[in-house]
Amino acid sequence: MAGGSKALWLAAGIAALLVLERRRPLRMAVESPARRFARNVAVGAITAAVVTVIERPAVERVSAVAEKTGCGLVSRLPLPEGLKTALAVALMDYTLYWWHVLLHRVPVLWRLHVPHHIDRDLDASTGIRFHFAEFLASVPWRCAQILAIGVSPGALAMWQRLTLAEVLFHHSNVRLPRRMDDWLARFIVTPRLHGVHHSVERAERDSNFSSGLTIWDRLHATARPAARDDVTIGLPPYDSPRSVTFRETLLLPFRK
Repeated sequence: MAGGSKALWLAAGIAALLVLERRRPLRMAVESPARRFARNVAVGAITAAVVTVIERPAVERVSAVAEKTGCGLVSRLPLPEGLKTALAVALMDYTLYWWHVLLHRVPVLWRLHVPHHIDRDLDASTGIRFHFAEFLASVPWRCAQILAIGVSPGALAMWQRLTLAEVLFHHSNVRLPRRMDDWLARFIVTPRLHGVHHSVERAERDSNFSSGLTIWDRLHATARPAARDDVTIGLPPYDSPRSVTFRETLLLPFRK
């Protein structure tokens, strides 16, 4: 998919989620939606630039090497190409689960992840609100994922597209019908389920680490059901507008 087409599909997806968020909101907004949206887009734009210049060329090069040399688990399995791609995507999702766990449990990595969690509301724009330093730190992990699994460029591109779509979806503030939400949550992360992960309560925040398939949380006993909708979003003590500004968000990982 060409770069222009990707941007158009991304913009269309975000626009659709924003419309649904206005029509069927899951939680009431704490901050001005316009101010938050502008701030989150600005943070996301810086990170997108870093991804374009540094992360993407690195991981694509490593993926090409993995395909050429046949290294990695999936490359060595006697499976049809379609099944290899599906397995590689699933294993990328699984190892992304572990990266998310490390972001919460390793202090130096948590400092890079905090700018994502201090958002006092949760919507589709939070799905692009990641600090550029967090993505820089993830490059060695991503390269190790690709080499260990044996991820081809085609499988890598598929995983990137699916992950972006799912991250935007489960960060959104869309209220799905409860029965639909519960059914979907058996397989993928939903807005209600991920809202628990963004709770101000530590026990709730340290759960539901999956980014795509929910099986990983169930497998490792980190799953917590979305039993209520009145989850307070954010991270103490960043509970005032002054503590979550664009400037503070960018400087936060570098402060003591």
